[in-house]
Amino acid sequence: MKAAILPVTPLQQNCSLIWCTQTNKAALIDPGGDLDKLKAGVAKAGVELEKILITHGHLDHCGQAGMLAKELGLPIEGPHEADRFWIARLDEDGARFQMEAASFEPDRWLEDGDTVTVGNLTLEVIHCPGHTPGHVIFFNRDRKFAIVGDVLFQGSIGRTDFPMSDHQSLIDAITGKLWPLGDDVTFIPGHGPTSTFGAERRSNPFVGDAALA
Repeated sequence: MKAAILPVTPLQQNCSLIWCTQTNKAALIDPGGDLDKLKAGVAKAGVELEKILITHGHLDHCGQAGMLAKELGLPIEGPHEADRFWIARLDEDGARFQMEAASFEPDRWLEDGDTVTVGNLTLEVIHCPGHTPGHVIFFNRDRKFAIVGDVLFQGSIGRTDFPMSDHQSLIDAITGKLWPLGDDVTFIPGHGPTSTFGAERRSNPFVGDAALA
């Protein structure tokens, strides 16, 4: 398994390209915009895209996912259907923030406990509401690796001042669903640098062990 981070949109959202080194099959997770940059990244890696995965319905994470899927003939998997209302308003959100975007219908909505595959890789789907009600994260248990969208960041957590956000649900998802996966899990957040769950438990001012004690 390999991964590359391709920041997109004015919000510098971390679109992740992950691929199976055995099969060369790949997925883009959260292709929110800058599609030419993403296609160039895929070409540089020399991999074959087989699907698009979405963590949640916010503009910077999936505003152009439907366009890319249509252009390349790819299926979209995710997020949880509780984010349907966010995806439905992508056109108007794009106009509001002067970013090209279009709503879409995923080929598969994801539920807690589902799995998705990329080549021979298996990613577990964990529903982590709070930032949005339908937010999911993707976890590869073999490599102790997670892509967490806007649930958790290095030194911070996702915003909960959006419609249908809930601060306590986010805290509960991080401490109840992410921390048990192990301190040695490395994660790519939706923005900013990578970190580990252990590092965030030690020092995160919002969800670290000391902060919640």
